Amino acid sequence: MTTNAELLETARSIAREAGELAARRRAQGVEVAASKSSSVDIVTHADREVEALIRARLAAERPGDGFYGEESGAEPTQTGLTWIVDPIDGTVNFLYGIPAYAVSIAVVEGEPDPLTWRALAACVFNPVAGEEYVATRGGGAFLNSERLAVSRPADLSQSLLATGFSYDPVRRIEQGAVVAPLLGRVRDIRRIGAASLDLCSVAAGRLDAYVERGLQPWDHAAGVLVAGEAGATVLTPAGAQASRDLTFVCAPTVAAELAEALADVGF
Repeated sequence: MTTNAELLETARSIAREAGELAARRRAQGVEVAASKSSSVDIVTHADREVEALIRARLAAERPGDGFYGEESGAEPTQTGLTWIVDPIDGTVNFLYGIPAYAVSIAVVEGEPDPLTWRALAACVFNPVAGEEYVATRGGGAFLNSERLAVSRPADLSQSLLATGFSYDPVRRIEQGAVVAPLLGRVRDIRRIGAASLDLCSVAAGRLDAYVERGLQPWDHAAGVLVAGEAGATVLTPAGAQASRDLTFVCAPTVAAELAEALADVGF
């Protein structure tokens, strides 16, 4: 039986290779291949190339495992394990040369449904910063071999909150209106543009909380496991797993206060 540690090593080696490919393509110049849900929801040729590499490596090393990637869809599992992949999380950052993008790979037990799966191992690799976040279920979370632990802010007013916005312009305006009242209740708000890195930043204590609606499974699968293994509260205020409905990852000391604030503003 394959151990979680062995699954992690597979994720790490492939994420490293994929991240190095993404960085090379960024240095050579980036071309938009297509738009998806809206004109600003883009995919580059590099996204597709990097995902193809990840998919091929997993097929060779883990035949029979399922696959669920942002750019190439799903392959059903024959083993009970499914790999959830975002080849370049933060594609707009990647396009503009902003050094906040990552390869995100998680392996989960079960079907590719975040409400029912059980994440086993994860790797989020930022090739520009050379930062590798990893976690295994029950084994802790690490950044470049240093064990991670979440922050412990005294209250919400001393907490740095991150979020993200929809690609749909109408929905984005609505989200901005909801987020605005939170500015007076937290230290400040960040919108970095790569959910996997935001979630790992909570694990590292660089952020105190991250909340967003509308995330896809590949956006949060790896980062939520890393944050949870670093001690973050990762269940929503309603007690649900992260999903398109809500991703709620927070330092435990302010989780209840943040939940109340979100309810107050109708987040």
